Amino acid sequence: MSKYFDPQERAQELRDFKDFLAPLKGKAGQLMQALHHAQDTYGFIPPEIQELISTELKIPMAEVYGVITFYSRFTEIPKGKTQISVCMGTACYVKGAVKVLEEIQMVTGVKAGHTSEDGRVSVSTTRCLGACSMAPVMTVGHEVHGRLLPKDVIELLKHLKYDEQAKLEAEAFLAGEGK
Repeated sequence: MSKYFDPQERAQELRDFKDFLAPLKGKAGQLMQALHHAQDTYGFIPPEIQELISTELKIPMAEVYGVITFYSRFTEIPKGKTQISVCMGTACYVKGAVKVLEEIQMVTGVKAGHTSEDGRVSVSTTRCLGACSMAPVMTVGHEVHGRLLPKDVIELLKHLKYDEQAKLEAEAFLAGEGK
């Protein structure tokens, strides 16, 4: 069982999701539709939902998992209230994205591919943000920041430290109040 998802507490949501899957059975694109719906509904795709999709749509679990891990849109862990992503495309990588990522991980205490325990911050990498001329590039939420040096990260992310209101909002969001 996922530490982020309790099937007993979400029994009604699971029944609703199963109802959503019923008309998809055997249709073209059924897996992608199911995964998009799960990601939008839960904010991530826990193992319990993966198994339900596999069982209901009669798709091997390996295929479900393979699609989830192939597409960056899907995630198996909840995203934090603030999502930070660093481009690791060629231009960004060559111009120092690794150093920027290391600084982000140090400032936030969150490794790439993870979410902070309090749900406030997620850190990830991506292949390209389409802003190569501004390399290296990162996003904080929907804001794009380019031509970064590691020292820029502290200023960009200082709002994430010691912000009691942000902590309360993140806790409410994770508890399902902010959806």
